[in-house]
Amino acid sequence: MKVAVIGAGIAGIATAYELAAQNHDVSVFERHSASAEECSFANAGIISHYESAPWTRPGLGWDMFASLFKSQAPTRLLKLRWQELKWLKKCRQFSHVEAFESNFKQLIQLSQYSQACLHQLRQQLRFEYDQSQGHLVLLREQDDELASEMALDVLREVGLNFKILGPQEAREIEPALNPETPIHQAIYFPEDETGNCRQFTLLLKGVCESMGVNFHFNTAVQRIEPGSKPRVVLADKTQTFDAVVICAGLASSALLKPLGLKVPMAAMHSYAISASVREPLDAPKSSVMDEHHKVTITRLGQRVRISGAREIGATNKHLDASLKMLYQVLDDWFPGAARIQDNIQVWKGAYPVLADSKPILGATPAAGVWVNMGHGLSAWTQACGSARVVARQISDRQDEIDVSGMGLNRFYKRK
Repeated sequence: MKVAVIGAGIAGIATAYELAAQNHDVSVFERHSASAEECSFANAGIISHYESAPWTRPGLGWDMFASLFKSQAPTRLLKLRWQELKWLKKCRQFSHVEAFESNFKQLIQLSQYSQACLHQLRQQLRFEYDQSQGHLVLLREQDDELASEMALDVLREVGLNFKILGPQEAREIEPALNPETPIHQAIYFPEDETGNCRQFTLLLKGVCESMGVNFHFNTAVQRIEPGSKPRVVLADKTQTFDAVVICAGLASSALLKPLGLKVPMAAMHSYAISASVREPLDAPKSSVMDEHHKVTITRLGQRVRISGAREIGATNKHLDASLKMLYQVLDDWFPGAARIQDNIQVWKGAYPVLADSKPILGATPAAGVWVNMGHGLSAWTQACGSARVVARQISDRQDEIDVSGMGLNRFYKRK
């Protein structure tokens, strides 16, 4: 089959690879000049089952209200437009206990499958990129422990491996932790890992090119015309394919809307600071999450990346306050880890988050149009598995995991 993939982030490149591996003729269209220029560029880098927990959970409404009065809330509501208000209302429908547990179990299954696919690719293709094993979640106070209990209960139920640690045990795993910052408790996930998403994406793009995948950069897709032979309309020409897969992040909803398909998706903005390691003994070994602030400090080779400060309805004027929180969390836990006075890379990304926190995978009601979209903050965790799911479906192969709850039909609306 001749297949078009729209988007060259980690989701699009992984999808292109899986399709090419199944002997399809693949073309990738990307509006930017290179791969991994948006959410794959400088994300936290963690592959974590725990961090895949739905954003929509019990207490969501109160948390959002309280964030209006906290300058350093993990997720802040700023100037909201009508569409974001509607999205938040839709999120409330999935913020009860039963929905949280059901959605989280599906996301855990996808993240485990995706991690297995990643390991297979890494071994088969002999990839070498910045990576490390293990993920440590630090709880500053008892309220953080209470906030984590619901997710941990689900992880216990599905049999996922983790350990509850005391302060000293946490410091044995990450010896560079600041002894002056108190730890109430910690959770260690030995099977989670850290990896440079952009490095991996670029390596996989190179493999795709060697397999004959055609890349079209600086090429924005104007619209898609569905049918038995769907067409991709560009600024200067139109191309016909047997299938089209939308992997375009936030732009995915704009491509679906003219087809009469609307999805409850909004942008969640997040910030990242990347800096060179100043002293290796003062830096984390892998990834550390400050549960109270939802800020991740990640070791990526000779760099440290601090990620977090989520915003909905974000504007650039809040940049200073968001970065201040990231610097503060770094100083709390690893004060001598990074060279924060020079060669700092500051990045802001807009993640596509769906109302139920699950991605959309598979066919759409529009003939010939497929989607792999809406992974939110967990795109790196879910990318390889999601790509294989969609590619196998296009190839008319049986699913290897149950993704029946991740189709577009769970909430799409026609005009």
